[in-house]
Amino acid sequence: MNAGIHNQDLLGLDSQELERLVQSLGKAPYRGRQLYRALYRRQESNLAALTDLDRDFRRALAAHYNIAYPDVQGEFVSKDGAARYLLRLQDGTAIETVYMPEEERITLCLSSQAGCAVDCRFCFTALLGLQRNLSAGEILGQVLAVAKARAIPPSSRLNLVFMGMGEPLLNLAQVMKAIRILADPQGFGIPLRRITISTSGIVPRIRELALEPGRPKLAVSLNASSEEQRSELMPINRKYPLREVLRACRAYPLRARELLTFEYVLLGGLNDTDADALRVAELLRGMRAKINLIPYNPGSELPYHAPPRERVLAFQQLLTERRIPAYIRISRGQDVGAACGQLRLAGMLKPKG
Repeated sequence: MNAGIHNQDLLGLDSQELERLVQSLGKAPYRGRQLYRALYRRQESNLAALTDLDRDFRRALAAHYNIAYPDVQGEFVSKDGAARYLLRLQDGTAIETVYMPEEERITLCLSSQAGCAVDCRFCFTALLGLQRNLSAGEILGQVLAVAKARAIPPSSRLNLVFMGMGEPLLNLAQVMKAIRILADPQGFGIPLRRITISTSGIVPRIRELALEPGRPKLAVSLNASSEEQRSELMPINRKYPLREVLRACRAYPLRARELLTFEYVLLGGLNDTDADALRVAELLRGMRAKINLIPYNPGSELPYHAPPRERVLAFQQLLTERRIPAYIRISRGQDVGAACGQLRLAGMLKPKG
């Protein structure tokens, strides 16, 4: 982390906010736009390196502001190339971010909260409970910290998925502020089609997201084929029932060729039967949607297990026969606890006392 920890962090400020900041220091607004591009487009982490700003201005900035990337406290590299990063924020809060390299792109799995309050029964993050929401700067800081640790050039093809710790729609204002900077050609320059928000089904926020002029892609965690089953696995279903979630999804505006994504974690012997597959097909009938089938990633803290491969394939076949595009997603980084639903810190980092 940079020096000047008690100074105000510049990360998370948008172009207009930075224009107002530089004007308060007696500079022209265009200096704020220069600062914006330096922070996000060029990914400069040191105010002294901003040589397109004059020396006196850099000193004035450094007296009151800093660029605070999260500290990398741990890097856990999987045999498949994925890596889980344990990050410490300025107040000592710990979060995790996952790096997943592929042939033509890199995917980063970002956290939107420290912990999570949704309490899905099969998710390890739920064991932490909710500590707090992350700021837009802390969300952007995950991208910047991992890019720095991995020496990822700013021009690289990145995919971003808000599928790490937390429920993004319960921190929608800060998540969307971060996304606007991520998608801005003068910011990170990552197209919205390569940014995905995943939700457990917070119905009012799905409707709110639908009204955003610059929307990322939406993924909805389904994980069950009936109201009763979903309430058992995802207690949030009692507040926002599956029927209401699907109604909001059917009303969700999609761009040309865009599909809504549903995620279905397959739990051996619980939600993976032929009858489940047929019910899911009926739930999604007529929707412009696809479904990702994710065999469960087990751990000692929770009693669930993955279904056998033949069961996963049978589930997929029943969906595809009913014209529901279904894809099997084998989660990356399972051997280092980086896979879907596995983020949990594992007691490796204590908050500062």
